[in-house]
Amino acid sequence: MGVEFKFRNPLVVQTGTGVTGSVSGINFTSKEFFAVNQDSVTIEIGQAVETTSDVQFNSVTSSGIVSIGSRLFLDDGSISSSNGVVAHTGSINVADNVIVPAMFLNGKLTADDFEISVTGSTTIFESGSSRFGDSLDDTHKVSGSSNITGSFILNGYTINEISNDTGLADGSSTSLATENATKQFFLDTGIVEKNTYNRKSFVHTGSFTSANTSSFTAVTASAPTGLSATSEEDFMFFINGMLIENDALEIVQKTSASLELRLNTSELGYSLESDDEVIGFGKFNS
Repeated sequence: MGVEFKFRNPLVVQTGTGVTGSVSGINFTSKEFFAVNQDSVTIEIGQAVETTSDVQFNSVTSSGIVSIGSRLFLDDGSISSSNGVVAHTGSINVADNVIVPAMFLNGKLTADDFEISVTGSTTIFESGSSRFGDSLDDTHKVSGSSNITGSFILNGYTINEISNDTGLADGSSTSLATENATKQFFLDTGIVEKNTYNRKSFVHTGSFTSANTSSFTAVTASAPTGLSATSEEDFMFFINGMLIENDALEIVQKTSASLELRLNTSELGYSLESDDEVIGFGKFNS
């Protein structure tokens, strides 16, 4: 009979979290071995941990910086990289605020709405609408050109067109006329010409011709289309400061450069003398 050897005190094998022990296919968490029998003991963890293995953990706790490879570093509240770039593929769900000193995007940034309120107040909504500023004293400056499709509202008034219609035919209450359209409209309708005519008011002094006639080196202004023709009613004549009644005078354009004031001396009750001063005031051409 051979001599048997066994441990005086057993060899105790205990498994911990993530470690599984088994003897001949029977799992254990703690087992004593006396080296009496030949047992096949298997100690396993839940996954392979070779350098080429894909290892998964429910959580990782570190008191310092966790390095992933040689380029990505995880620290308390921060993710950084050796080249200053952290690339991400897929979606990022952020439940709280994100604070960055600067952000550069190579693609699209999509959100339900953007609110910018550090140095100003700007909101860009998912629908495409936007709101700039939050009070009437805000000022918004634009350098360059603005291309607006649709309409804009200014103090409650809707403007949907800047029109170059020189006839202003539409009569629209939501259009603004260009400088060219306004100018051409006034020219085409004769408003400019009428205003020029209405503002004509010149003074000329007559020369004695006869007892009932005074000659003026002047031309009466021609009334534009749409206004009454120029008549004696558009003038006032004075003899030595006294106003002559219009029904006692007649204006006759003698030449292209001179006209005569003919007086009805019977109506006036007196005749002109050579030293009388006759002054005309009214719609002379110049």
